[in-house]
Parts: sequence; structure tokens; C-alpha cells
Amino acid sequence: MASPLLAGLHPDTVPALDLLTVPQVMTRLQLGRSAVYDLLRTGQLASITLGRARRIPTHALTDFIRTRLEQDTA
Repeated sequence: MASPLLAGLHPDTVPALDLLTVPQVMTRLQLGRSAVYDLLRTGQLASITLGRARRIPTHALTDFIRTRLEQDTA
């Protein structure tokens, strides 16, 4: 079943989503594995599961960082 965000789009027009692994997110955020999994578990960082693999869309990481910056400036 297609995502509601992608429903109705022709497959050739669907933008490619860059997916990051947990170790890639760990490197980008300079956090440990358990800290990243805590962010995923609490819903602060969105992800998808493909089989047993967890993947984080780059836009989800960008949104997480933007939200944290807005919280810190408020």
C-alpha cells in the first residue's frame, strides 16, 4: 500500500528518498547507538522498517534538527 504522501503520484515522478542507517545518523548527530534508538522509540525521529532493518529518511533527520533548533531558541 502506498504512503498517503505518495498516493496518486506516477512512479516516475516520486522523488527518491534518501534513507540513512542508524550508524549514519549516529555519525551525523555525534550520538551513541542507544541515544539514536531512544529518539526513534519516543517518536522524536521518524523512521521506517524494512524487514529487520531500520531506515531514517534524510528529511526526518532535517525535521528533527529544525524542531530542536526551534525549541532551543524559544
